[in-house]
Amino acid sequence: MSPFSLEHQIAVVTGASSGLGAHFARVLAEAGAKVALLARRKRLAEEVAAEIDAEGGHAKAFAADVTDPDSLHQALHDIEAALGIPDILINNAGAHAGDLALDLKIADWDAMLETNLKGAWLLTQQVAQHWVEKSHAGSVINIASILGIGVSAGVMPYSVSKAGLIQMTKALALEWARYNIRVNAIAPGYFPTDLNKDFLASDAGLAIQKRIPMRRFGRLEDLNGPLLLLASPASAYMTGSVITVDGGHLVSSL
Repeated sequence: MSPFSLEHQIAVVTGASSGLGAHFARVLAEAGAKVALLARRKRLAEEVAAEIDAEGGHAKAFAADVTDPDSLHQALHDIEAALGIPDILINNAGAHAGDLALDLKIADWDAMLETNLKGAWLLTQQVAQHWVEKSHAGSVINIASILGIGVSAGVMPYSVSKAGLIQMTKALALEWARYNIRVNAIAPGYFPTDLNKDFLASDAGLAIQKRIPMRRFGRLEDLNGPLLLLASPASAYMTGSVITVDGGHLVSSL
């Protein structure tokens, strides 16, 4: 069996109704995992799950809000009843608000930190508590961003939330290695999705593209290898790592 195989594994993906989350769910299912798609928009997640099932995979959608601990508790209960104890957690759900710091609204700051950082922590803690209770090994993959490492104007709260997520990744990896729980992160560069494709096609977006050494934005399939590496036994000795996937953007400049 390939070390990248996810046969007999159960994976949970948050923010799985569209964009990167939906793509991650498809990739994990193709590798053999049974996938639980968590999203506030359950109907859209159900459509993604149906597509995965039609292609020979195994997926099921569950409603959850990552900022609501009770919602997450219920979702995890339902996932275990339907699929079994998760082996892999992909913290992908996120929010994005762009504004200069002087003009930033408190509500936008709160929403960013609640979703991108606190939400990831709430779900990860609940899953890890169950893993420790059951002596069950697990892999957590946090979807961060190169903006959690470098800095760009107009995205301060997003950058802060992703920097916090990266530091959380390292702190949890240190604490939980003794339980055979691995915690790693992927830090993507610029990838066109439904949320940002119009901006990336604008003059400002094309100016960013020119500063990327590979001179292109990421394609969703560029994330497949890092995702499968961190989710699978192929990375059995990796924890606390942050893999950047950005076409060389960070080694140039943001």
